[in-house]
Amino acid sequence: MSRYVFKLPDLGEGAVEAEIVAWRVAAGEEVQEDQPLVEMLTQKATVEVPAPVTGRVLSTTGTPGERVAVGAELAVFETRGGAAAANAAPPEKPVVAAAPPASPASSAAHSDGRRVATSPAIRRRAREAGVDLTTIAGSGPHGRVVLQDLEARLRAPTGPARDLADSGPEIQEIPVIGLRRLIAEQVLASARNIPHFAYVEEVDVTALESLREQLNATAGNGPNLTYLPFIVRALIRALARHPQCNARYDAARQVLLQHRAVHVGIAVQTPQGLKVPVIRDAQQLALRELDAEIRRLSTAARDGRARPQELTGSTITVTSLGKLGGIASTPIINQPELAIIGINRAVERPVVHAGAIAIRRMMNLSSSFDHRFIDGFDAARLIQTLREGLEQPALLFM
Repeated sequence: MSRYVFKLPDLGEGAVEAEIVAWRVAAGEEVQEDQPLVEMLTQKATVEVPAPVTGRVLSTTGTPGERVAVGAELAVFETRGGAAAANAAPPEKPVVAAAPPASPASSAAHSDGRRVATSPAIRRRAREAGVDLTTIAGSGPHGRVVLQDLEARLRAPTGPARDLADSGPEIQEIPVIGLRRLIAEQVLASARNIPHFAYVEEVDVTALESLREQLNATAGNGPNLTYLPFIVRALIRALARHPQCNARYDAARQVLLQHRAVHVGIAVQTPQGLKVPVIRDAQQLALRELDAEIRRLSTAARDGRARPQELTGSTITVTSLGKLGGIASTPIINQPELAIIGINRAVERPVVHAGAIAIRRMMNLSSSFDHRFIDGFDAARLIQTLREGLEQPALLFM
């Protein structure tokens, strides 16, 4: 027998430390080499670190929510044979899931020792929901549990409704760790470091709605277009005229990085929290291609399959609450960007149009800008150009 000390490896992306999300093993367990050991959260992704050796876990260092420096002791193993030693080298490469962390309060992953065949993303969602995967009959190949199996279990009734007074403790303590802590830190840093300038404008999207319906009627079996690809296309057109808004601020160097390419971040609400997948080189994509990429990235973000490079590098962000969009909002800038565009709900209401009262479909755009680098005049010009493209959608195809 020999003792193998495993230290946190370099997880890439310049990370010098990572936060423990959830241990996949416990002291005393027998593990196989490459078996998932622990999930770690960096600033850009969730990384599934595998066991470096086959053996028994003697000890683990740290609990969910704690941060561990690269190179610090993470776990100690007892192995058979003399090949392993203290301060051993890390495994070749951790598995990068680029997904939100699982809830540390859940322990459904190892309920009876049997490892269920499924994806890391589904395993995380099951832990968060408190679902024991061993109780689900998988419909995938060789009994693999697929997303539809888990969703069916989550939709299934769990028994008669209980009275509110009997539904649990009066006060529940919820640790702010993992992705939620990361979101909190980023939002606080953005609000504290960036003087936000808000600008709200209403847009008549009646013509856009008519065009959208016509395109959807001729789409065949393809998915219906939402407003989002039109808005992204109109934003690309507007940024071509006002490129100072398509930029990032490097605070360490005190340099503005104005981009020629438009990398649009799309804020996506997931079961674990807000993520912002990025449409790279959006200016090169046609309308249907934009729609397909938005759908692909949004689904990947929700399922935990988005890669780290798909979650970073945006030059401007679009955020929408869909049908919950309200009348107006004050979105927080996704630093180090300089601007964010918020989409509010589109509704039909009476307005003055062509000198008469008419029912038109109206939508508000709520935007925020970094007032250090974008003056109110330039912010207004960007939104007015965006409005022009949405109210005259033929311009989007010229």
